[in-house]
Amino acid sequence: MRLSTYSPIPQEISPGTHRSAYSKRKRCIDILGALLGLSITAILFFPIVLAIRLDSPGPIFYTQRRIGLQGEPFSILKFRSMVTNAEKLKHLVKNEAAGHIFKNRNDPRVTRIGQFLRKTSLDELPQFLNVLKGEMSLVGTRPPTTDEVAQYSGHHFQRLSVKPGITGEWQVYGRSNVDNFDEIVRMDLDYQRKWSIGYDLLLLLRTFIVVLGKQGAY
Repeated sequence: MRLSTYSPIPQEISPGTHRSAYSKRKRCIDILGALLGLSITAILFFPIVLAIRLDSPGPIFYTQRRIGLQGEPFSILKFRSMVTNAEKLKHLVKNEAAGHIFKNRNDPRVTRIGQFLRKTSLDELPQFLNVLKGEMSLVGTRPPTTDEVAQYSGHHFQRLSVKPGITGEWQVYGRSNVDNFDEIVRMDLDYQRKWSIGYDLLLLLRTFIVVLGKQGAY
């Protein structure tokens, strides 16, 4: 288990690395998908930047520390969909989720253009850079925050035996409607048990359908 000053994972817990992390075919698909995704990002970049600028003052991108494969921290990259002081206002927003996650269907910190970016998943386009760098995969488990991992116990750490993904079972079968941490863990562990290149491709196809239909997003 790789540890750092950012990772609160106990040293005695080591779930082992999942075989998907060693798959050269999965990595090739990630690289090709990331290059395609970044090409799409380049086309949409200036309209998105202009919309963010006109809607809310502040930076274009939002970065947050997340925990990846075997507890390795990395900075996830997104188009900003909230006000710039969102973290400082978090205590004023009610958490409607159960367990070690934070969600609110009508989060007042989300900007008007941010609502559109989230419903269409356009805010996640910059994550293709995380995939290209090898910090994430196109398909994997939901990338947890450091605060979430700090509350882990037992089998929760098994989620970290694969690379986090831009999409996964939680995105396809529930997306933002999944507001129970134990349900997310179940989906992530199911993904690990069912993993294959074919299953990854199936989840990518279903993600495309879900995103186009704006299903379960807020």
